[in-house]
Formats: sequence, C-alpha cells, structure tokens
Amino acid sequence: MKGMVYLVGAGPGDAGLLTQRGAELIGRADVVVYDALVNADLLRLAPPGAEIIYGGKRAENHPLPQAELNAILIAKAREGRTVVRLKGGDPYIFGRGGEEAWELAQAGIPFEVVPGVSSLSAVPNYGGIPLTHREHGSILTVISGHEDPAKPGGKVDWAQVARTPGTKAILMATPRIGQIAQLLVQHGMDSATPIGLVSWGTTGRQKTLTGTLGTIAETLASSPLSPPTVAVIGGVVDRRAKLNWFERRPLFGQRIVVTRAATQAGKLATQLREHGAEVLELPTIKIEPPTKHDLIVDAIAGLNSYDWLVFTSANGVTAFFDFFFKAFDDLRDLGGARIAAVGPGTAARLKELHLKVDVMPAEALGKKVAKALSDYESMENLRVVLLRAEKANPELPELLAEMGAIVDDIPCYRTVPETEDRNGAAARFRETGADWITFTSASTVENFHARFPLPEILAKFPDLKTASIGPETSKALAALGLKPTLEAREHTIEGLIAAIGKKVKT
Repeated sequence: MKGMVYLVGAGPGDAGLLTQRGAELIGRADVVVYDALVNADLLRLAPPGAEIIYGGKRAENHPLPQAELNAILIAKAREGRTVVRLKGGDPYIFGRGGEEAWELAQAGIPFEVVPGVSSLSAVPNYGGIPLTHREHGSILTVISGHEDPAKPGGKVDWAQVARTPGTKAILMATPRIGQIAQLLVQHGMDSATPIGLVSWGTTGRQKTLTGTLGTIAETLASSPLSPPTVAVIGGVVDRRAKLNWFERRPLFGQRIVVTRAATQAGKLATQLREHGAEVLELPTIKIEPPTKHDLIVDAIAGLNSYDWLVFTSANGVTAFFDFFFKAFDDLRDLGGARIAAVGPGTAARLKELHLKVDVMPAEALGKKVAKALSDYESMENLRVVLLRAEKANPELPELLAEMGAIVDDIPCYRTVPETEDRNGAAARFRETGADWITFTSASTVENFHARFPLPEILAKFPDLKTASIGPETSKALAALGLKPTLEAREHTIEGLIAAIGKKVKT
C-alpha cells in the first residue's frame, strides 16, 4: 500500500506560527522528517510512537544528502505510512520543496503541500521592518543570497536588482551581504540606502543590525550575525525605530527553562514566549495515577462522610476529578463537604468546575493551611480528606491530627521522572545553559536535580538564576543547600512571570 507524504511548512522559528493544518498533520504522523531550522518543540506534537528523522539542511552542512532524503520519503510512503516532511518557513520558497514534490510525483507517491509562514515576511515583521510602505514604493524584489555574487555567470542580475525601485529582501546572504552591498552601490544604488539584517528572526535569539549599503560591511565586522538572516534594503528599514515591537518585550533575550510536566507546561511556556523569552521545555516529571487505586476509590465512595476536602495542588484537583467522574456523572454527588485550596492556582482549577473554595491561606504552606482551617472552625473530630500526591510533605496531616481532626491522606496521583528529550532541549541546555530555571513544585526541583545536578549546573553556568513559585518549592531548593534567586510573591504562574520580569528589569 502507498502511504502519503505531506510537505509541511513549519514557519520561521516561532512555534506559534505553525498553521493549524500543519499541527493536525504532525499530530497523526507515523514519520516526521525535519530540517535544522525547524523549531524542535514542534516535534512534541507528533504521536509518542512516531519515527523522528533529522534531515539537516544548513548552508554547507547537509548531514543527509538530498537524494538520500528523497529516497527515505518514498520508501516510508511505500510502507503505507503517513510521512510529514517538516520544512522551515514555506516549502516552496527557497526550501527545495518543489524538488522533493517532483521526486514524489515521479515515484507515483501521493503528496500534499501545506504552505507555511515564510521567513521572507515573518522575520522582517518581527524585526520591526514592513516590507512594503506607500511612501517607499510598492515593488518587492526577493533574492536568494546563497550564490557567490562574484561568481561569473551567476543567476542573479545585480545590475537589474540595483535599477529596480522599491524594497529588496535577500535570504541566505549572511556571509555575502558586504559583497552584495558593494555590488549594488557599484551598479548605481545610493550608498546611504538603509539596510537591516535580522538574524534568527521570530525566536528569542533574534538580533537585528541596521546601517546603510556603505556601512553594513563594517558594522557586521564589528558585530557579526550568525545565519539564518533576512536582509531588507530600502527606506522601509527606517520605520524600525518605532515599529520594533518584538525586541521590546519585557523578557526578550532571556532563555528560560520550564520544568513542569509536558502536559502542564503549555500555560507557563506560552506566557513566557508572549513576554519575549526563548523557552526551553525540560519537563522533569510526568503525572501518573497512584500506585494503588483502592484508597482513592474508597475515598470517593465515602465522600458524604467528610467535612473537608483539602486540595494542595492543581494536579490533585485534576487527578481527583478524573477518578470522581468515572464513578459519578453528577457533580452534586460530591456531597456537602467544605473545600480548602492551598493557593490561587489550585483554587482557580476548582473554580473551573464551578466549585467554591471555603478556605485558602495567604501562603502556600502546610502550617498556613492548617491554621486557616482552624481559624474557620474547630477541627476537633471533623473528618478531613487530603487529596494530593503519593509522596507529599507529612507536615499538614500531622498538624491537623494535633488539632483533633480525623485525617485521611489520599494519594490521587504520583510524579515520576521524565527522561525523554524528543526535542533536544536537554542537550541544548547542557551545552549552552540558560538565564533562568523555573520551578513550580518541590517535585520539579527534586526531579530536575536528579537529571541535572543543580550545584554542578549552577557552577558551570554562573549567570544561571533560579525562580521558585512559592515557599514549599523553595524548601526543596534549600534541602540542596541552594537559595532561589527569587520567590514569587503571588504563588501562581502569573506571579512567577511577574517576579522574573521585575528582576530582569532591575
């Protein structure tokens, strides 16, 4: 049976620029073949059993020759598999997608081309440079800078390019931009014509240089840029001074590690990216059902006997109600127990279920929870069920028992180490470090330390800083002899991001 090959444009680097169709196809792929300029975080969208193949393709570095890559696409399709060929930018804009589609057609393999957001338009946009503007002409000339401009018989007529009015966009020209600028001036362009170069556009690594055709070679010599870059030539470059929206975001230039479980990292990672940060998702834990189900099953069966349901994390809320709704289909079967939440994140998850929280302490600490409950009413002979992780701090149940409460400590879930590195984030972190590591629970600290010994990592990267979401998380760092660079005043994702932003600003 013949399978199907999808040539999917992955966009220029910002994972959020992947099209909905592209995400859908990656999500049901049997095989994903991806290029070097594809944001590796997109590989997380592939099913767990999908085969992931690195296709290379960076300038002069081609780990997988094009002919061999074509053969792989054809062979995998002939096995009856769904193949996603994930290409940076748009497959048909300087991406050799047309060549790959041609080979598939010649082999009789059905294929579909899914357009992507091209670096041609996206990178100048993120660099604050509009490609067209009524005051600067309505013609856009797009050129590949891959070819040596001094090569006899070249495919680009630089004299014609120089004569053409409007904006000129040059892709893949990093090492040759000085030569190109000189050629354009030689062919009649004003040496004072503005030029802007945007490197690693749309990502947290983005860097932009501006100058003129006459000065850009000197500027690049003193401040080199690494490829990939997009060069824009024309009066539109002068608009950058006011239109540079991306590089002005509060966390731009900060590389921040997110250690939450992969299923939960989305909110924190998304908000950090929206603040301009480069995010490395390094989930160190996975959330799984508790080792023994009988305790939670018995607790759910006897819910009407409890006076208090106490939730100490959003994970506990999610895990408990996963079990609850397998037993009941009506929220009213929860009974008349009052509800306590350890902090605003946990309370917010309960609110999503339209449940009112009766007690929430000002600080997410076991002793504060116990005090808040005792301030609400005497705990003498009241039945309390703690719905939390399998391995949890014993302080809270001990304090409640001292107050006379009858306490059932019920594990709703357990955290286990996450060791997979599907998107290569762990390897990048070991090699180049980061600016921040965020910790959102004690278990993220413990499991991160087990995978990346924290004292050693902090010694290797002296500028690396740690951010804790709250006191219990900070306690886990203290157990390693470490003090967090900062602890969020508000023990929520929003509070953590705000604290990092404030620290960066100062």
